[in-house]
Parts: sequence; structure tokens; C-alpha cells
Amino acid sequence: MKSRGEMKDMSPSILGRKVGMTQIYLEDGTSVPVTVIQAGPCHVLQVRSEVRDGYRAVQLGFEDKPRRLADRSERGHVAKLESKRSKERSAAGVELVAKAGCEPQRFIREFRSGADVEVGTTVTVDQFSEVKKVDVTGTSKGRGFSGVMKRHNFAGQRATHGVKKCHRYAGGTGCSASPSRVFKGTKMAGQYGNAKTTVRNLEVVRVDAENNLLLVRGAVPGPNGGFVSVQETNKVG
Repeated sequence: MKSRGEMKDMSPSILGRKVGMTQIYLEDGTSVPVTVIQAGPCHVLQVRSEVRDGYRAVQLGFEDKPRRLADRSERGHVAKLESKRSKERSAAGVELVAKAGCEPQRFIREFRSGADVEVGTTVTVDQFSEVKKVDVTGTSKGRGFSGVMKRHNFAGQRATHGVKKCHRYAGGTGCSASPSRVFKGTKMAGQYGNAKTTVRNLEVVRVDAENNLLLVRGAVPGPNGGFVSVQETNKVG
């Protein structure tokens, strides 16, 4: 039986954008709420190996970025650029890393994978045709500096009986003389949202290979148009 790590290593992965939510109808007439994800096509930018990098992974890039907006390092990451250093390394017999030969990419992520792929190839949403459940990772909507009632669902103070102009306050957070401090991780007001969030075990309802669309049942983190990464779940059961 494969371990958790081995199952994750071999799982299909892709990058994309969240288009939005809608509903579709199954053959039996059941209405299903789904999130539409524009998944791929993605370019394979790098292939990590245990010999060279110490681990196995595949680096994918999604959506072309105009060259006028890309730095030289971003352009050199996907295409060969002549430089003094590259010429010296070539003269010394050092094998240069293969380039994808595509446009600079806006969204780049690595996935631990044991699949045999080559740099420059394209990954499409077809690989999810046989996948039942996926994990979707994105950046949640940023809500700025928020209080404890909005951020942590606190009940707030009383509306009467001595509470004056502090009805939405958190209340006491410290301890008595021992230990006489506030513990780390105490729920307080602060930055809410704009954090890496993963929703696990979402059901794949439909794969539209012609339009590069992936429909999953349920909500996906982030706003419409936000970048997301999709990977076959390793959650058992």
C-alpha cells in the first residue's frame, strides 16, 4: 500500500484562475453549486531531480506575461539569454539548465511529483478526467485590520449593566500575577484574510478540456480572477 507522501508525489497538478461560481444540473436533475476554474494550459518550466536539487518536483507556469513587464531574470528563467556568465560556464564545460522556450509566466508554482515530464512540454486539464477529488490552494480575500467579532466570531460585551462604549471589545486577554503575561496565539484583532488557504477534498464535477475549464463542487478561496493551484487530494476517505 502506498504511503501518504507517495500518493501525493504522483498526483496530477495544474495552475489556473478562479472564474466564479454557478450551478449545473446533473442527469437526474439535481442542482449542484460549482466553482469554475480556468485550469491551464501550463508550461513545464523546470524539472527538479534528486541528483541535482536533492528532491523531485515539477515547476509549472501559467498565463503569459508581456515581455515589457518582465524583468531580465524572469525572461532568463524561461528562455536562454546570452550573458558573460553563461558563456564562461559553457566554456568550462558546465551543462546549462534546459529552458522552456516560452513567454515569461505570471504565476509559477512547484509540485512534488514523480512523473516523468520534460521541460517545455504543456500540461492540460485532461489529466483530471479520472480524478474524483482535488485540493485547491489560493489566497483568501483580504479584509484588512478587523476586530475580534468579525475575525474570530466573538460575542462581544454586554449591551447594558456597566458596559460603556466598548461593546465590541475583546475583553481581558492577560492572566493574573502568574504567569502575568499574554500567551502567544491569543485571539485578538488584526489582519484578517489575504493568507494562503487550502480547501481540501472538493469533488470534480466536470472537466471541459476544450475550453480548459475545471468545475468543482463547493467554494474555492480567493476572489474571482485570483490565481489558484489544483492538485489531486491525498485525503483518505
